Parts: sequence; structure tokens; C-alpha cells
Amino acid sequence: QVQLVESGGGLVQAGASLRLSCAASGRTFSSYPVGWFRQAPGKEREFVIAITSSSSTTYYANSVRGRFTISRDNAKNTVYLQMNSLQPEDTVIYSCAASSSSTYYHNRAYSYNYWGQGTQVTVSS
Repeated sequence: QVQLVESGGGLVQAGASLRLSCAASGRTFSSYPVGWFRQAPGKEREFVIAITSSSSTTYYANSVRGRFTISRDNAKNTVYLQMNSLQPEDTVIYSCAASSSSTYYHNRAYSYNYWGQGTQVTVSS
């Protein structure tokens, strides 16, 4: 089993940066791809960014390309989401997720079977 805990959310002004962390328990975490999703109230969960287990490949939603980056430190069982140039439309709850599925689609929430509780990011204009 893998448990994920996000941290680093908060309230910032437009144009600021935040770094979210996704800390995992479980020895197998380093072998799993990890993604970040975000969800606004009443809306579907939206793919943001993902990284493979070895960090060899990263995937970005068009809405965050050039502003957000993802990285991981497998020795620390942690994945990071660096968010720059934040805008009010980035205000949502961000959740990290890990996948142990043999059929993995990086931008499909159903591909991920471990989820954190989420962290709120609020960007004021």
C-alpha cells in the first residue's frame, strides 16, 4: 500500500510561485509514475502534470506548460510540483496520485489507484 500526503498549498498573489510536495509511504513508490490533478468545485478532475518513475519523461497539460514543472526524489519518496506565474484560474485543490496499474495513461485519473487528500491553492488577483 502507498499513502500520499500533499503539502505546500496556500494563498498567494497572482504572479507568485508555490511548490507543492507529495510525500509517500511505501517501499514501492519509487517504481510508480506520479501525477498531479486539480479539481474545482462542481467540475471534473483535471490533469495537470505527471512524471515517470525514473523521471525520464514528464507530461504537461497545455494550460500549465512553461509555468509548472514536476520532479521527484525517490530517495525521499517525494514528488514536487513547482508552480510559477500563478494565476487566479489556478485556484483549486491539487491532488497527487500514483499508479501501480499495468495499463497507465498519464492524463487519465482512472489510471491512478493511490491518491492524496489534496491541498488548496488560492491565487488572488
